[in-house]
Amino acid sequence: MIKKLQRKFVLIATFSLLAVMVLVIGTINVINLVQTNRNVDNILHLLSENDGKFPAMFRHRDDGENLPDEITPPDGEMPQEGSPPSMEEPRGGRQEFSPGITEETPFKTRYFIVRTDEDGQITQVDTGHIAAVSSEDAQSYASGVLAKKKNTGYTGIYKYLIRDTDSGSVIVFVDCSTELSTALSFLVISVTISLISVLVVFILVFVFSRRAVKPVIESVEKQKQFITDAGHELKTPIAIISANTDVLELTSGKNEWTESIRNQTKRLGGLVKDMLTLSRMDEESYTLKWQTFSVSQAVEEAASPFETPAKNEGKTFVTDIAPDLSFNGDESQIRQLVTILCDNALKYSSENSLIRLTLASKGKNILFTVQNTCAVFPEGDLNRLFDRFYRGESSRSRETGGCGIGLSIARAIVQAHKGKISAVREENNVICFRVVL
Repeated sequence: MIKKLQRKFVLIATFSLLAVMVLVIGTINVINLVQTNRNVDNILHLLSENDGKFPAMFRHRDDGENLPDEITPPDGEMPQEGSPPSMEEPRGGRQEFSPGITEETPFKTRYFIVRTDEDGQITQVDTGHIAAVSSEDAQSYASGVLAKKKNTGYTGIYKYLIRDTDSGSVIVFVDCSTELSTALSFLVISVTISLISVLVVFILVFVFSRRAVKPVIESVEKQKQFITDAGHELKTPIAIISANTDVLELTSGKNEWTESIRNQTKRLGGLVKDMLTLSRMDEESYTLKWQTFSVSQAVEEAASPFETPAKNEGKTFVTDIAPDLSFNGDESQIRQLVTILCDNALKYSSENSLIRLTLASKGKNILFTVQNTCAVFPEGDLNRLFDRFYRGESSRSRETGGCGIGLSIARAIVQAHKGKISAVREENNVICFRVVL
């Protein structure tokens, strides 16, 4: 149980950190990608609104082809060689650019322009601002995006924007390879760092987890030790009380008082035995005696003694056991499991009830069920019946006997065999205990 608690603590801590890292890294990468995409859109809109060219404020004075009309060399003087390019300084201070656009943007941006007429026929191609794309390639890209009938989007590493004009359309393509490569590199680096961080935290939590659960370990160990010591200490007075009762019956004969003492000592002895059994099964050192045996024969032999008591109480006990079924497990524990479930059904079934026990194969598993009708059906979650000392019908405690610990032992046996046990509510106040091994 301690190892299970330790594993749960490590897994919860690790997965919690992993979830936080996924959320943080995912959010950062999404924001980065959105911002990158927005910057590219700003460049596309700027180029499309200026007929495929950057505005005059970006142009070099020594760029004869793109020299703005409003900037002319004074008195016909030409700038000296090596002089810095001049930028138009608008009134009121420096020009404010859109986010992601600076004075260096024209020098970093690789793009090409394709113009079409009103019929969608390509009339002009401008690849002067990119070396990786020829005129034929540009026409091919343009034909592809025109077929998509979308005004913007990606085609390979290029993002495009189609802007309608009076004479046709202008398609601007911007090379996004650098931006996409940067975003991918950032994603890989952030994910790698996150995984390394999670791994380091997993190792640290695993190393220090025993210190974290140390108070729980001490509490559980003290509880186990108390149950074991109390069980052994109670055996002696129970044996003495039982022996004294025998002496009283020999000297004074049997009476209702000696009979009551005998019944209560028997009940107390059973409780001590069950508590010690649960305590042993909780211990990590407890091992089952694994062997392959005939589970059909074991179930039939363990269930047959309940036929006579059921008949004496006016109840019907029937079995439906598939023959020749084998199982690898602890035979004595499986027999105890059958005894517990049959005894529980006999105690808590209503008058003239039908108690049905079935054993069958279900694929690679073995299905074992015990059904009975309840006069007063337990309320709430039926799986609480497997809790220690829980009584589904507290008003019948004195009548039925027992101490509410049998089903807890049944669950411990099933879990020790890596199986599953559950209580299911069926029609007509029928409760079914279902075991899958």
